[in-house]
Amino acid sequence: MKIAMWSGPRNLSTAMMYAFAARGDCAVRDEPFYAAYLKATGLDHPMAAQIIASQETDPARVAAACAGPIPDGKPLLYQKHMTVHMLAAFDRGFMAGCTNVFLIRHPARVVASYAAKRENPTLLDIGFIQQAELFDEVAGRTGTRPIVIDSHDIRDNPKAAIAALCRALGISFVEKMLHWPAGGHPDDGVWASHWYGAVHRSTGFADPEGPLPSLSVAGEKLAKAAMPYYDRLAAHRLSVAGQL
Repeated sequence: MKIAMWSGPRNLSTAMMYAFAARGDCAVRDEPFYAAYLKATGLDHPMAAQIIASQETDPARVAAACAGPIPDGKPLLYQKHMTVHMLAAFDRGFMAGCTNVFLIRHPARVVASYAAKRENPTLLDIGFIQQAELFDEVAGRTGTRPIVIDSHDIRDNPKAAIAALCRALGISFVEKMLHWPAGGHPDDGVWASHWYGAVHRSTGFADPEGPLPSLSVAGEKLAKAAMPYYDRLAAHRLSVAGQL
């Protein structure tokens, strides 16, 4: 089984990758389209040259690898995808062979976290528009509503939320998904040194989130612009109550 997890940046996606890797029966791929995206757009991201040098940059080949055999003969593959990386020109056919899950987070939290790592983010940088478009595309192709899970629910009660997700995926919940070794994962992308500091120091999901962060005027405007896309997917998020 191939699980394609679609999120914007700064959205608990790395911790989720570590959780699935901790199962023992699941291979992982970390943002396989990142280099292809950077080469196609020419955007100036942190470590862009190193990222392009570290990964396949032909999106057709990346898509073929995502559709190919699961590494190490494992029954599960978790693909961590950023919605911003899936440009319209890229082949999306591999998605038909995946169970697609959408990981969402309140825009105010995304904006605060992203702006701390990269200045002056735009709506396209934080991926909410692309996430809604991909959600609609998957729903249209399959005729069913894709799985949606909110990072707030995961942080609030990791065991209940991960159990609910596993049930929705039709796989067993494994207690080991709640903990992982500090220091990162061998399959981390080369960009981990810039983006993954907090999760590298972790050994499990962080504590429940507090109040929404205070934002600059520009940040408030950006979060407000993203809210309709978040709200639309949030209406379909998994209920985690009573999942233990």
